[in-house]
Amino acid sequence: MILNPTDWLWGLIGGLMIGGAGAVFLLANGRVMGASGILGGLVDRSGWATWAERLSFIAGLVLVPALMLPLFGPRETHVTDNIGVIVAAGLLVGIGTRLANGCTSGHGVCGISRFSLRGIVATVFYLLAGGMIMVAARHWLGII
Repeated sequence: MILNPTDWLWGLIGGLMIGGAGAVFLLANGRVMGASGILGGLVDRSGWATWAERLSFIAGLVLVPALMLPLFGPRETHVTDNIGVIVAAGLLVGIGTRLANGCTSGHGVCGISRFSLRGIVATVFYLLAGGMIMVAARHWLGII
């Protein structure tokens, strides 16, 4: 895989945008910005008191990349063509975020930045688990 000399810049910009969004969300609402909790509150109806805010957040996650597509064009990814793997990965991530009471945005971005022990521990464990799954799926099972 040959990297474009500006690939790191896109990662930096994306990280700054996520971190900035997390800070604004915390300052404006007094709550941590965790995408799985925001979506989960809509699905299980525990967050219906703030449904408009939650739906706006989720819509932004979907619409902003779609709106950026005409400006920057499609980006190359290395996502597998195996739809079964994609569905299984999505289900496992969803189950994992509910079990861990949070996702990468909640624990990784917002938790670590607030020096939350729970966020730091959760992030260490999901990174280790993700690494082990990738090694197993790619090198041992050959499905990715």
